[in-house]
This record gives sequence, C-alpha cells and structure tokens, in this order.
Amino acid sequence: MANLIYKGKTKDVYGLEDGNYLLQFKDDATGADGVFDPGENAVALSIDGLGRECVALSQHFFKLVSDAGIPNHLVTADVEKAQMVVKPGKVFGKGLEVIVRFKAAGSFIKRYGDYIEEGAELPALVEFTLKNDEKNDPPITADALAALGVMTLEQATQCKELTQKIGRIVQSDLAQKGLVLYDMKVEFALIDGQVALVDEISGGCMRAYKDGVWVQPMDLNKFILEKS
Repeated sequence: MANLIYKGKTKDVYGLEDGNYLLQFKDDATGADGVFDPGENAVALSIDGLGRECVALSQHFFKLVSDAGIPNHLVTADVEKAQMVVKPGKVFGKGLEVIVRFKAAGSFIKRYGDYIEEGAELPALVEFTLKNDEKNDPPITADALAALGVMTLEQATQCKELTQKIGRIVQSDLAQKGLVLYDMKVEFALIDGQVALVDEISGGCMRAYKDGVWVQPMDLNKFILEKS
C-alpha cells in the first residue's frame, strides 16, 4: 500500500512498504498566462499525456546516465501509469537545483544580458539555485552553500562535475536527433551516503532548440523517443 507523502505541482510522492518511493506524474505543466515555461514556479496549464511522456523520457535518460556509471535513484518506471519507483534519499537543505548552461538563454539573459547575447556559447557553466517559489529560486554560490550547512564544498564540487557530465550525455543524445541543448536543470540527494541524481530528466527540465527555434517539451519528447 502506498501512503501519500507530498503533493507537488507536477507530481505526487507516495511512500511504499519496502522503503522506496513512488512518483506519480501529472499532466500539469509550469508556466505563466497559460504558456509553458520550465523556469516558472506555478502550474499554468495541463497537457494531455505529459505525465507519461515525462516518465518515458526520464527512463530513456536515466538509462544513459546509469550506463555512464552515475549514481541515481531510479528503480523502475511504468510509462503507461506515469509512475517511477525511486530509492529514498536525503535532499540538500530544503531543496537545491543545479543548472548547466551550454548557451545563454532564459534567466541567464535576464540577469546578464548586458554582457552576453542570447544564444552565445557558454562552457558548460554550472549554477546552483535554492528551491523557493516565493523567492523565485535564488542563485547561490558553492561557498555560501557550505557556509549555510546545505552541503560541503566537496559535495558542491561533486554536484558540479556530475551535472556537467550528465549535461554532456544529454547534449550528445539530443545532437544525434538534430537538437541543440541550451541548458538543463537537475537535482541531487544523498543515497547511501553518496551524491546521486534524483527527480526526473524530462522536457520540462531542459531547453532545446532545433534550427534556432525552441522545441516545446511534448515535441521534444516525441522527437527523441521516436528517433531513439
């Protein structure tokens, strides 16, 4: 029997009798004014089948990540039920997102547009942000994370290196389908004392372009899964 632990914007979390967790994905998507945007913190619309597509794409990328020897939380995935069973882990602080940027876009341009043009190359640049909807996920440095006790500097370095490695895996996979990865966000937790990739790797976690046009998540999912 599964017990509801947490109701989220795009998925609910249930505790299982064996100690693992069940993630039930929804068709809800974040955005503003009815338009999808992975950078927003509020649900703006519902897209039929989005939950299944998120699980299908996550399953695809978690396999690539696992094959590369990167620790992660995935146990099993059921695409038709839009569910993933995952290992329990200890989150860093109240939640932390790590972003890797290959090209300048989104919030990066909003902050630093005086110094760089949209679409300009970036060297797998990594940023940390605290998960906080009210404060719009404020960026934070590795030194500040350590000073606040969210994680150690060693753990921050591990997160950075793993994020770059994961980003390059996804970047390479997308490139085979004629897509360009601009940026993506991932999350980590401690599993058996080891820094491990958690949450999902879906269209809502990344920004990809084809021929200079931003590919919407459902189109991205279908394109990758049909061509993989």
